[in-house]
Amino acid sequence: MSAGGASETTRQNLQATTAALPADDRQDFDDVTRGFVGRSEQRRITGADGRLVWDLDAYAFLDGSAPETAHPSLWRQGRLLAEDGLYEVVPGIYQLRGFDLSVMTVVEGDTGVIVIDPLISAETAAAALALYRGYRGDRPVSGMIYTHSHVDHFGGVKGVLDPELVEAGTVPVVAPSGFLEHAVSENLFAGTAMSRRSGYMYGAALEKGPAGQIGAGLGQTTSAGTVTLIAPTVDITATGQELTVDGVRMVFQLTPGTEAPAEMNIWFPDRRALCAAENATHTMHNILTLRGAVVRDAHAWGHYLNETIGLWGDALDVVFASHHWPTWGRERALEFLSVQRDMYLYLHDQTLRMMNQGLVGAEIAERFEMPPALAAAWHTHGYYGSVSHNVKAIYQRYMGWYDGNPANLWAHPPVEAARRYVDAMGGADAALAVARRAFDEGDHRWVLEVCKHLLFTDDTDQAARALQADAMEQLAYGAENGTWRCIYLAGAKELRDGIFGSPVQSSGDFLDALTVPQLFDSLAVRVDGPRAWDVRLVISWILTDLGITYLTELRHGVLNHRTVDEPLPDGTVFTLTRRTLVGALTGQLDPATALADGTIAVTGDPTVAGRLFEVLAPVDPDFAIVTP
Repeated sequence: MSAGGASETTRQNLQATTAALPADDRQDFDDVTRGFVGRSEQRRITGADGRLVWDLDAYAFLDGSAPETAHPSLWRQGRLLAEDGLYEVVPGIYQLRGFDLSVMTVVEGDTGVIVIDPLISAETAAAALALYRGYRGDRPVSGMIYTHSHVDHFGGVKGVLDPELVEAGTVPVVAPSGFLEHAVSENLFAGTAMSRRSGYMYGAALEKGPAGQIGAGLGQTTSAGTVTLIAPTVDITATGQELTVDGVRMVFQLTPGTEAPAEMNIWFPDRRALCAAENATHTMHNILTLRGAVVRDAHAWGHYLNETIGLWGDALDVVFASHHWPTWGRERALEFLSVQRDMYLYLHDQTLRMMNQGLVGAEIAERFEMPPALAAAWHTHGYYGSVSHNVKAIYQRYMGWYDGNPANLWAHPPVEAARRYVDAMGGADAALAVARRAFDEGDHRWVLEVCKHLLFTDDTDQAARALQADAMEQLAYGAENGTWRCIYLAGAKELRDGIFGSPVQSSGDFLDALTVPQLFDSLAVRVDGPRAWDVRLVISWILTDLGITYLTELRHGVLNHRTVDEPLPDGTVFTLTRRTLVGALTGQLDPATALADGTIAVTGDPTVAGRLFEVLAPVDPDFAIVTP
């Protein structure tokens, strides 16, 4: 990482933004320490192989005033998020904060504890639960709840819960309807691309420090341990559905399409406490996360929060979520939920207003201003989502990628456009001079634009790489948004040091959870279309344990599948179990060995499976981002 400090332009911009911050509001610093019980003595959490998974002291440098290389608002958020330990929300409900990107909640029941959202990694979840037990006793896990389908809310489950207890029916695993489908598909169909971009968004591979990674706004960063999954055994299918687990009474509110495709809030009537999942946190959230996802519905998000207020606002004493710290007191909790609601609805409605006046997403983002009353609340600031990329996401949800201008309907792709831009500027040397002048003038956004074309023309241009990295650092230093800072610093790091890949470690649990249609769909998105144009393959699969027969057909470069009553006559038929099918098609077991030992039975030509694999393209988890 460059040792360069903030430029004069960056310093001036930070001074201007600091003056506009609600500095007199110190309530969050009181709330973040309220209910403190104790901290873990295990400060470094490692995996079974000795690899560092999480360091609880990694952000100790945040104690103090913001340096010139960090936005003071983001630095403040980082200080709050760096507070780790066990905290009492209300008697019988505890949070474990600082162990991962997310927060794990423990609810005490009659005989054990219900765990809500067990972090990303089994290692961090285990360490967090050990801290709880050190203060509250060695209580068994009597229930597990996933509030929604993102990995930071279920990935650590096997660190705190034995799957055999679930299989035996001893411990229920509760989740919103559709959880498993979305949890698996999001990590499967576009999982490679999302994981690579997550390395940029959360900055887990970045050096932590005043000029480096200081947090991602929602949490400090992602842990680097083992991601696991235990399938739910109880589905929440309707708002108002009640469930009692280990003596704990809960009422649920489904909120699909808000922060996740499958998500729910939880009301604890006997404790007058609301778990808001990830629907109301101490930041503006993402309408479209920068790692990539389906665009969320800001309109529905705001109205679900309105429904939450109507359901339980009169009885509410505290609201907590699976990120950040709680908000106590009925009046403050209602105001918190109301401001969060108004923020998402204002983003939605004003984007639509300007869109209908003919402005495109990028134009709306530059003109958009939040109302002063909303901006005066720290929890509306864009530490994770931002006005800029949320407005563009709302535009995208309604209008798509095309802005209506014919000039943008069939633009050149990046490399071809870059070559033409550089030629039009008089060649690489002249373009680099333009970029250097822009840097000196403090126009770092234009530096990135010009250097982008230089690097997509010639990615070996060391001068352009260095200047691009320097400009990315300056934009990082000035970013209030934690993910923007991480993304800029990640780009600078890769320009200087090479590709760092993705730090995520997954178990085989996602493969175990695959449905057969998801399995075939996961192969379909890997078919190299042009190579398969003229290939015709028809295979029947008899799944003995399910009593179902699937037909897959490859034609015209498309792999389709459907259930059939009987295998097609005169075709190849494989007879096997679902688990064997998953193993054979995902590389977990050797098909030749399975055929030889009878695990897979076949009639017809067994080579068709090999011919199918020949047209599957490999995936590249380390693809380039800042270069072609």
